[in-house]
Amino acid sequence: MNERQLSDIKDSRLLKRGNIILDKLFKNSVHSIRQITQSDSEAKSFYRFLQNDNVSEADIIRNMRANCVSSCTDKVLLCIQDTTEVNLYNHKNRVKKDHYIGRTNAAKGGIGFLLHPSFVLDAQTLVPYGFSDVKIWNRPLEKLTKKQRDYNKLPIEEKESYKWIESSQNSKKVLSQAKEIIIIQDREGDIYEQFGVVPDQKTHLLVRARANRTLSDKTKLFDYIAEQPSKGTYSIELEGDKRENIKKREAILEVRYSQVTINKNDLSSKTAPKNINLNIIEAKEINTDVENPICWRLLTTINIENLETALNCITWYTCRWTIEEVFRILKKEGFNIEASELTYSKSIRKLSLLMMETIVKLFLMQIAYNCPEEEIESSSCFSEDEIKCL
Repeated sequence: MNERQLSDIKDSRLLKRGNIILDKLFKNSVHSIRQITQSDSEAKSFYRFLQNDNVSEADIIRNMRANCVSSCTDKVLLCIQDTTEVNLYNHKNRVKKDHYIGRTNAAKGGIGFLLHPSFVLDAQTLVPYGFSDVKIWNRPLEKLTKKQRDYNKLPIEEKESYKWIESSQNSKKVLSQAKEIIIIQDREGDIYEQFGVVPDQKTHLLVRARANRTLSDKTKLFDYIAEQPSKGTYSIELEGDKRENIKKREAILEVRYSQVTINKNDLSSKTAPKNINLNIIEAKEINTDVENPICWRLLTTINIENLETALNCITWYTCRWTIEEVFRILKKEGFNIEASELTYSKSIRKLSLLMMETIVKLFLMQIAYNCPEEEIESSSCFSEDEIKCL
């Protein structure tokens, strides 16, 4: 039985302690070690676990992958990637400036670290299975510009953007027993080299286009798809955003799709193919007076032969909200890891990973509570006592 616990830590005492922490996080959903422990001695044991070099980030990520893959055999999966930064600027005077922490993109010269997870869902039911990969890293504390780093001349493997390709390749290995994998990425994942190395017979990319690429006939990608005939319309409910003063609304999207051949540009890797055949889908909001109507242009290796397949791809792309919800619970509402009072950044990083695994279980708990029993295998993530409670 997989109860989304740690199972592969060499030291049995550390294994037991780690699972106690996971249990406490699940029951309390707060960032403070003091708040989830019942005594000073228990709190100290949790601090020691997080500081112990015998439990590495790689150990925790390996266990997260194992929990994910246990439910994925012969399934069609959505593997959703995105990046977030954990900004510890408000605690910069307390957190030790070691090699586990560096600058971030946040205002005021933020410091912290970055996470790039691959969050796996069932393509049909949208039940989350966990994380097939998590990349966690930090930049140097000293800030160098791309020009100072000669960034454009670096091989793709040495660029930070390689995280998209690396995580896709790692997820392919972890999810090797799946029936099919659809890797979903936002515009930052629109990397020419990725389309050349990641897709295979059962692995597809579905990426929002960032670059208005040149096609084989010298036309521009965005101009070309805009000129294609409409294939139909699609209605979608859009959540509001109070921060941007955007109200919840129903959007009508006009859908176009076509096969395209994109060309390699001068900045692409020398080993990348000269051109790549892809499909592009455009979903553009019509009949609206909103200031910023939707216009999604999605590049995919999925063969789009009819409107139904195009609509499936659009629906799958909208599932990106799930990984944004993971980040929201981790960083803001819920665990609020950025308010952690831990002194050692390596401890905060490990705690973040444990929280992410707990968030999967919280999602599953919500599904198990709201849906009929047959729609989710409760025993795959809950103990017998937790199932009785549900």
